[in-house]
Amino acid sequence: MRISRILVGALTTAVVAGVLRAGASAPDPRNIRTGRQIPSQNYADQPYVAVLPGGAWLCVLTTGPGREGQRGQHVVATRSTDHGRTWSPLVDIEPSAGPEASWAVPLVTPFGRVYVFYDYNGEGVRTLRGKPIRADMFGWYAWRFSDDGGRTWSDRRRLPMRVTACDRGNDWGGKVQIFWGVSKPVVQNGSAFFGFTKLGKYMLDEGEGWVYRSDNVLTERDPAMINWQLLPEGDRGIRNDRFGSVQEEHVVCPMAEAGSLLCVYRTTTGYACQSRSADGGRTWSEPRRMTYTPGGRPIKNPRANVKAWRTADGRYLLWYHNHGGRSFRGRNPAWLAGGIERDGLIHWSQPEIVLYDPDPKVRMSYPDLVEEDGRFWITETQKTVARVHALDPALLEGLWGQFENCAVATEGLVLDLPPEHCRGGASVPMPALPDLAQVGGFSVGVWVRFDSPAAGQRVLDGRDAEDRGFALATTENKTLRLHLSDGKTETAWETDPGVLPAGEWHHVFATVDGGPKIITFVVDGRLGDGGEVRRRGWGRFPNTLGRAAGAGAIRVAPRLRGRVGRVRIYDRPLRTSEAVGNFRAGR
Repeated sequence: MRISRILVGALTTAVVAGVLRAGASAPDPRNIRTGRQIPSQNYADQPYVAVLPGGAWLCVLTTGPGREGQRGQHVVATRSTDHGRTWSPLVDIEPSAGPEASWAVPLVTPFGRVYVFYDYNGEGVRTLRGKPIRADMFGWYAWRFSDDGGRTWSDRRRLPMRVTACDRGNDWGGKVQIFWGVSKPVVQNGSAFFGFTKLGKYMLDEGEGWVYRSDNVLTERDPAMINWQLLPEGDRGIRNDRFGSVQEEHVVCPMAEAGSLLCVYRTTTGYACQSRSADGGRTWSEPRRMTYTPGGRPIKNPRANVKAWRTADGRYLLWYHNHGGRSFRGRNPAWLAGGIERDGLIHWSQPEIVLYDPDPKVRMSYPDLVEEDGRFWITETQKTVARVHALDPALLEGLWGQFENCAVATEGLVLDLPPEHCRGGASVPMPALPDLAQVGGFSVGVWVRFDSPAAGQRVLDGRDAEDRGFALATTENKTLRLHLSDGKTETAWETDPGVLPAGEWHHVFATVDGGPKIITFVVDGRLGDGGEVRRRGWGRFPNTLGRAAGAGAIRVAPRLRGRVGRVRIYDRPLRTSEAVGNFRAGR
């Protein structure tokens, strides 16, 4: 069955427009190589930014002439007055020639003073049982402050850190404390808080979370009069033994209710964890897996930094890697979810890719969110290069708007087949699709109902006799697979198992994103994450894959035991939020 001439004419116009769009090539702002570089020495880590009164940025970071953990590692500061486009020369907070100084986090007071808190190897520990060891997580929690925007710094002081069970059980019996922090201080109910991780064993074992709180650091000008509390009260930090030895990089985020705090952290279970305090950090709930909704699907993350931030207008953002690995790998790409607080609990959106590197081996981490006058930036590091990236407002608003969005995306829509034109055997002209070897991509969305989960059913087929093009077909895993081929290179990715039960209508949305070279599926408004079967629900395709458009036509349901209710094709890769909106709009 062929569609009407009117619809063909509309398709032809859309195809021409698609060709014009496909020919355009612009840098992808999600590619970390497009970011603005922050100065450093050879090593660069934890580039955290404080926005000063008047709008200047002060970035503090850990750097050094060697690699991570080597001698000469120290903390420095640099300023920018143009939102990270240019930076001043580095200023030492601690000199490279002194004891190791690492992992600085900044805090700006209302009267303009900037504090930094960091690890300082004040005891000069460099060996364990006679063998040389890394020395950037030992000693004192030191701090300094600046009253001139980071140009000069005060003398060093030391935070009081009481010895707890974790310390007494470490390799030095508590005489040396092992710790580090990645949590930039936050303000809640007039007090400042920042989290950090103590270790019960060198190196990186038996971690647990602790929080510093000060009820007067924001107002007190005499450093000798500043109050500090180490929380939680008692001898045990934020930890759940069921999640194993590795529980680290605890990050504190304020919530709406006074005294309410969220703590998130990484593990090697394949999932991020969270804990809550309702009393200003004195006590904490037993940590559990983070979930997108209360009691819902757990959030996957490898052994990589996870960050939760609260914005000035009371919304939330979550940085993580949407990957259930258990090692330090899997940090590319980075994903963002948007959070909305309801009845004291955060509901997280389906995530978007926020940053990636074209080389899958490159890893990015240790981000900071910078907010100024309703605009947002993220910093990150690959351990050798630190950068700052402006965030697309549409991406952020899409994340926060997912819970209400019921609109069909129209930009880039090159084919829209209503139900009456989706009967088995329909054939429609193939729209022009971009070259996947470039930054572009495309998306395909279908409403489909399977009468049987049998393998080999074709929902869409746009391949020619040489198999060039794309097709959506069922598999023996009871999934729907997207097959792509340009005649020389081919690839495929499929939905998570168990998300397409027969006898029900499903909205399946596949996106082929030529920037990070990643294929995603959003089924019934939920981005695939691999479930219990796969570590991740997204797949990579080769950067040599070109145009996956072989046949001049697309056949709709040429072999299907069921029905197709709608087909939409876009000549650009839609964001997850747009796919969710298409689902919520219905057939």
